[in-house]
Amino acid sequence: MSEKPSQASSVLGEMAPAKAIVKLAVPATLALLAKAVYNLVDTAYIGMLDSDIALTAVGVTVPLLLIMVSVENIFAAGAAVLAGRQLGAKDPEGASRTVTTIIGLSVGIGIALCVGGIVFMEPLMRAFGASDASLPLAKDYAFWMFVAALANLPAQSMNCAARAESSVKISSVAVVTGAMLNILLDPVFMFDWGLNLGVEGASLATTVSQFVTFFILIWFYASGRSVIRLKASAFRPSWQLIRTVAMIGIPTAVIQICLSVASSLTNIAAAGLPQSDEIIAAYGVVQRLILIGCYVVMGFMQGYQPVASYAFGARDEDRFHQSVRFALKGALALTVLVAAVYILVSRPLILLFNRNPVIVTYGRRLLISQVALYPAFGLCYMMTITYQTIGAARYGLFLSRIRQGLFYVPFILTLPRLLGVTGIYCAQPAADILTVLVCVLSIRSMKRIASRNMAADSGGV
Repeated sequence: MSEKPSQASSVLGEMAPAKAIVKLAVPATLALLAKAVYNLVDTAYIGMLDSDIALTAVGVTVPLLLIMVSVENIFAAGAAVLAGRQLGAKDPEGASRTVTTIIGLSVGIGIALCVGGIVFMEPLMRAFGASDASLPLAKDYAFWMFVAALANLPAQSMNCAARAESSVKISSVAVVTGAMLNILLDPVFMFDWGLNLGVEGASLATTVSQFVTFFILIWFYASGRSVIRLKASAFRPSWQLIRTVAMIGIPTAVIQICLSVASSLTNIAAAGLPQSDEIIAAYGVVQRLILIGCYVVMGFMQGYQPVASYAFGARDEDRFHQSVRFALKGALALTVLVAAVYILVSRPLILLFNRNPVIVTYGRRLLISQVALYPAFGLCYMMTITYQTIGAARYGLFLSRIRQGLFYVPFILTLPRLLGVTGIYCAQPAADILTVLVCVLSIRSMKRIASRNMAADSGGV
């Protein structure tokens, strides 16, 4: 066994669970926050164009962005959990087979998303709330977003594989480098002293930066520095592998899909109200701010997931339950902190992106309503990840759908019709109350299923 695998084993299997989770979570969170910079920087620079329609156009693309992220996560998150189990069961060859196959498949899926998105761009933009005024700019922005899928899908799979083996440093370096490059390229591509491409320039700059991230990760695996090896002989697609990975990864992806559906339905609900363009523009800014909070929680969970998966694969029940307890406390603490910050500085945050007083007012109220009961997201996400890890993917899938899907959708379809824009403000808190209730009632069964499945699981495919 090489020195690198033994270092990974030390972090995942021997270091105190809380310390191991934090060690892996900090760089993962920084990497995700750097990824959030892509959206925030684009939105901030687009706000400098002094065009409310430009902000509305970019807001329309948020649901599509979330859908693409969800597709990335189906296989990437599933491969990370399965590879973590295989490493915990001392099966590095199995982990390499899993990751190589999934990365190969993600390349094909990226091509399909790129081509399909470009071909059906206009009906997609219309479906997600684009008006006649915002449609041209929305299409300009979305074109390069679809091209970026060619790099984003395989890059996400490589990122998750790196975290599964505790190689989080390269993941952070790749994403942070891309984010910093995006900050530099955005004004060059957008404004008249540069290429003067406007909204399209913002999207193109992001796409170039994301390809840089992809090539950095390719270099890492090609250099032989990883525990998990990518090699042609390990590319062995099989229905059993794809099904196993998809069943693990779908709950995480469904969370993103539900966020996208919720965002789209909110845009549609707003479209029927007075000052609809201003509400949609404000909601687009709010969604990008909310993504930061999501990424904080997701980064923490990406530190938790490989530690829990490794313990599950190694059948170390005590270590697994220690990890679960720390993750639960951490997720709740982080979401309370995020909510407090957003509520206290809601107005200055919206002002960073737009100074139209109408948009600022709507944005401030929307932001507060979205995070008023934000711990519901942390609790639900943590439990979804845990159910994935313990092999109870079906219940994990159910949990992944409740907050922004089963509960939010009925509220956003009915409350705005009854209460106007106030109904939009009330929809998320109402859904969060029900989410907390379901999650609390599910904790005991989660512990029972974990103990039962750990005794029976072999850790492989």
